[in-house]
Amino acid sequence: MKKRLTVLVLAFAMIFTMTVLTACGGGGSSDSGESAEESFTFKHGYDKDFPPYSYIGDDGETTGFDVELAQAVCELNGWGYEGVPINWDAKEAELESGSIDCIWSGFTKSPDREPKFAWSDPYSVNTIKIMVLEGSDIKSTADLAGKKVGVQGSTSAQEMLETPNAEGGAEDLMNTFAAFEKYDTYTVAVNDLKAGAIDAIAIDVTTGDYQMTKVEGLAYLDEDVCQEVYAIGFRTDDTDLRDQVNAALKTLAENGKMDEIGQKYPEIYENLSMINK
Repeated sequence: MKKRLTVLVLAFAMIFTMTVLTACGGGGSSDSGESAEESFTFKHGYDKDFPPYSYIGDDGETTGFDVELAQAVCELNGWGYEGVPINWDAKEAELESGSIDCIWSGFTKSPDREPKFAWSDPYSVNTIKIMVLEGSDIKSTADLAGKKVGVQGSTSAQEMLETPNAEGGAEDLMNTFAAFEKYDTYTVAVNDLKAGAIDAIAIDVTTGDYQMTKVEGLAYLDEDVCQEVYAIGFRTDDTDLRDQVNAALKTLAENGKMDEIGQKYPEIYENLSMINK
């Protein structure tokens, strides 16, 4: 009896020891690491009215080239995806507060912005143009003198027109306008152009091309205001996250996924610099 009791005690001791070792051993740590990896959710900050990069589709869901590309990056890296629509005027504050991980919505990498962010590689080139109504008496930028010109606030178009010419901007042109009206979205600006409340709009060509697919009677002046590139802006200390996104973008460009997404947005396809070199 005493011998049987001793055997039982030893057996229970072995079971207890194995349980402790399993809980504290390498297998447990590996599972925990995988859970931490899977639990990361990438918070994509975007303007919900900046088609075709990010906007609300006809089905009420957010879509656009940047949205689909961000989702593809997350799928490739095994991350969760969270789309966070932001007030574009407050984009820098949203990023610094941690409510978003990046600004990714047709975001121009300009000389003024460059030191404020850790930038991804550029993925799209763009041009700022002047949009008018077809048949307008405005035929060149010289004809904008004394006219009311609209722009979406906090965009590169506004920035470039308020930047001195010597720094690559077009301040001299802006100074000829009778008024430079800032709008919350280009959709509202186009409505005002159609209604005659303004005479022209300063707009990036990719967004302008999209507006032209939705609204009839719009045209560009032949002259360009300036050119720019789009990239993703991260917090300056988030270079590791930036590098992971860069690596994913390169893979998506090489494996054809970026091309597949880009084909859905013909108005910007030729401007996608990672797949049209």
